[in-house]
Amino acid sequence: MTQTVAVLGTGKIGEALLSGMIRAGWRPANLLVTARRTERAEELHARYGVEAVTNADAAKRADILILAVKPQDMGRLLDELAPHVANDRLVISAAAGIPTAFIEERLATGTPVVRVMPNTPVLVDEGMSVISAGSHATHTHLVHTEEIFGGVGKTLRVPESQQDAATALSGSGPAYFYYLVEAMTDAGILLGLPRAQAHDLIVQAAIGAAVMLRDSGEHPVKLREAVTSPAGTTISAIRELENHGVRAALIAALEAARDRSRELASGNG
Repeated sequence: MTQTVAVLGTGKIGEALLSGMIRAGWRPANLLVTARRTERAEELHARYGVEAVTNADAAKRADILILAVKPQDMGRLLDELAPHVANDRLVISAAAGIPTAFIEERLATGTPVVRVMPNTPVLVDEGMSVISAGSHATHTHLVHTEEIFGGVGKTLRVPESQQDAATALSGSGPAYFYYLVEAMTDAGILLGLPRAQAHDLIVQAAIGAAVMLRDSGEHPVKLREAVTSPAGTTISAIRELENHGVRAALIAALEAARDRSRELASGNG
């Protein structure tokens, strides 16, 4: 944690990484940030004690650069960084759909690049960050990346060829759960519960089920069967879910998300 790390594009995800690194033991003196607006830079300095710099200064001074900009801004940022990034710096991209090859082509030959797909629960230290090595990144570079993103949740290494599938499951995953909670809350209202009560019941059920899945080590089928009594309420509900093709709809939805990720990665936005 003695290296200097710069977070370029310190929006919500960038700030979540910054605060997670500080909680994990990184010294603010070893952290740099960039922001488009002066007020935002001053806000980050006041909140975390980190130095706000230009993108060029960050490229010159940092050992590790975290590119946390929007995908459509990546090309312009790389053009700005390219003259200043030596090929012994680690470049970490947290921009959705941007392949490591896109970044490698625009930086000095041999620059190690790692691609990361975090999801929004990094904002509450419960994120999942999927990590892939570019053609010049080593095991050590992956370890450095895990040290950073491990401060805001879990990490998982996958080949870059699996990043589109991981984006469909993990990157977009929280939205599916919010969608289900929304639908189940509406069902609770239809059944006669006040909205606030229906919401609280569903959210706590979701939290409890997630913790059981994580901590029990049991297959989800076994946990579901433990709730499903013969001729009971749960099996009646499951029958309706199957009758309406919910399982098939979920599979189709994730395939659509994967395909869209591929389109974005190929530049067909």
